[in-house]
Amino acid sequence: MTSDGTAPFHAHIYHEAHQRPASDALHARLTAMMESGEAPDLLMVGKLREGPVGPHPLPQFETHFLQRALPQILALIEAAGLRALVHPLTDDDLADHTTLARWVGGGPLDLDLSVMDPPGENKGVPRFGRRDF
Repeated sequence: MTSDGTAPFHAHIYHEAHQRPASDALHARLTAMMESGEAPDLLMVGKLREGPVGPHPLPQFETHFLQRALPQILALIEAAGLRALVHPLTDDDLADHTTLARWVGGGPLDLDLSVMDPPGENKGVPRFGRRDF
């Protein structure tokens, strides 16, 4: 990670059915912050996924941001009362989602680790900050 706070980070923000209104509200808030420039280090707010996708067993959306935005993003997730997996984006997809990850707002979920990219081939790196995937 860089010492200047520009290391890439992701947050996967999950919701169960009864939490959908909170997830919608947080998604809208993060999108507005990004689009208005209020959070210049927030680079992407992804689509709300209705079911499991990739290794993630619950509906979720992901955000991409720079490390220096971590305190702000964590505070918003915690205030929303949602569970999130927050991790740096390195060249090791498995480590990003396990040993380098932090769970916020609840204990860890059982991720499907069989779909992780092998070390050195993290496909999340080239799509960091992009909205078109």
